[in-house]
Amino acid sequence: MRIDKKTWPEMFQKVIDGDKNFDLRIADFNASVGDILVLREWDPQSNNYTGRLIEKTITFVLKTTDLKFFDPANTAKYGYIVMSLN
Repeated sequence: MRIDKKTWPEMFQKVIDGDKNFDLRIADFNASVGDILVLREWDPQSNNYTGRLIEKTITFVLKTTDLKFFDPANTAKYGYIVMSLN
């Protein structure tokens, strides 16, 4: 499956440069390992796509609603941190 998503310029460039090898989204869609994530650069100032895009294969999916080991009070207080590992 192909999944198209808007990405703001700063985050888009980090993917292009290889600095960002993850994507964090509201889970209002389904994604599976092997799906193609199509990131389309979106300029919030002009309210238009720039025309640049990158396609990445999804290799891992984690939905936070499936995580049962976090204390809900701490989650509400601190939120989540996502770390990219190398």
